[in-house]
Amino acid sequence: MKDCLTTYTKVQFNTFEPEADKIRMEDIAHALSMMTRANGHFPEFFSVGQHSIQCCKEALARNYVPQVAMACLLHDASEAYLADITRPVKKNMTMYIQIEEQLQNMIYHKFLDYVPEGEEAELVKNIDDACLYYEFMHFMDEKLFPVEPVMVSDPDYSVQPMKDVEEEFLALFHKLSAQMQTG
Repeated sequence: MKDCLTTYTKVQFNTFEPEADKIRMEDIAHALSMMTRANGHFPEFFSVGQHSIQCCKEALARNYVPQVAMACLLHDASEAYLADITRPVKKNMTMYIQIEEQLQNMIYHKFLDYVPEGEEAELVKNIDDACLYYEFMHFMDEKLFPVEPVMVSDPDYSVQPMKDVEEEFLALFHKLSAQMQTG
């Protein structure tokens, strides 16, 4: 067996030589719903899937176009095939960053038909940072940035069944996909 992992849908996926046709939204939603934020250091379970959903809901609350909301939903999708690595560690892992970027771009191309750049990428980053900030305020009573970012939506930090998170992630994905096709 090569450098493959077996995904939730039983796909043999090689993260070093990813193939777009092997990327499944069901695998992404499932894995992210089970993957903990902050490397498990929050006092309660909060998943990468919940974070991604919150980012998407924030984009929708700001009335951003469906493509930006979808980019927010998918911004950590590569972690379904890699792992969620904390920012202080990740910034020192050059090879991981390259693998993550290649895979993340492939995911964006598959589901958005392009990689967000410029202003759109900045909108996604700002929402990701805002959600991160308020997660740490809620769970750790820690301010990560000197300036409190804007948050328009009302985040839900409750412990949620993983299956519910997976289903909500998929529902948002399908809703946004339909809006992007009709808009």
